[in-house]
Amino acid sequence: MNFDAYARTGVDLVNARLEDLDAVRVLFPDENAWMRDEVTERDLTVLRRTQRRLREVFGYGASGRDAEAVAELNALLAAYPVQPRISGHDSSDWHMHVTGRGASVSAEYLAGAVWGLSVWLCEYGSARFGVCADDRCGNVYLDTSSNCCRRFCSERCATRSHVAAHRARKRAAIGEQVTVGAAADDA
Repeated sequence: MNFDAYARTGVDLVNARLEDLDAVRVLFPDENAWMRDEVTERDLTVLRRTQRRLREVFGYGASGRDAEAVAELNALLAAYPVQPRISGHDSSDWHMHVTGRGASVSAEYLAGAVWGLSVWLCEYGSARFGVCADDRCGNVYLDTSSNCCRRFCSERCATRSHVAAHRARKRAAIGEQVTVGAAADDA
């Protein structure tokens, strides 16, 4: 099982704009095409509610509140239990799924996402759960940097934030020059 891929489904869910069923369908890759076809309004409601709870997990991790992150993930593991099963069409493509095929779309998706994030936390610690430092963004991410120093969800956000900070420093420096110049004129 690719636990990183399952963990990334949790990230994808938290960052998704779940406005309607079409927005939810974007979450499902081709290997889960059946989910796109079977997702319902009830699944949308469940995914929205769990999206908020998973966002809290990332907030807890980013702020060093490990116990709260673990408690919330444990509650979500109880709500969306993993029931592994082998799936495939022949001996060349056997693979594991995290729930029985009779589960709802939201139950199957969330069992994988919560399981993946839980394994990630156990493997790397909750400090690797990040919330983008760009105030205009708010996306979450899994910090895969070698020294746990990532602050942004993407290069785009990092660049935008650094450019904004540079421009603010430049404006401040120009403001100081104007103030110093005005003080010299008054003297």
